[in-house]
Amino acid sequence: QVRLVESGGGLVQAGGSLRLSCAASGSIATINYMAWYRQAPGKQRELVATITSGGSTNYADSVKGRFTISRDNAKNTMYLQMNSLKPEDTSVYYCNAVRWGDSINYWGEGTLVTVSS
Repeated sequence: QVRLVESGGGLVQAGGSLRLSCAASGSIATINYMAWYRQAPGKQRELVATITSGGSTNYADSVKGRFTISRDNAKNTMYLQMNSLKPEDTSVYYCNAVRWGDSINYWGEGTLVTVSS
């Protein structure tokens, strides 16, 4: 079992920055890759960025060049640095981890990011 806890959300003005953190605990060695998702009110949850155990990253087109995903394996923590934030980035951001082999998904409870115009 893996437990994920997000932090770092809040209210920021357009053009500002925030850094989200996701602390993982439990069976960390079973994690293959991790990701950040977001869900805006009335919309489906969407993938924001992924990072593999080897450090390879991938981003949604809407955040490329503005967001950076990273992970500190020594601290069992994943980050999402968000720069040049836009009002359309307002969402609940969720941390996700996928297990090796059977691809079981683990989710955090989410952290709210609100970008004011």
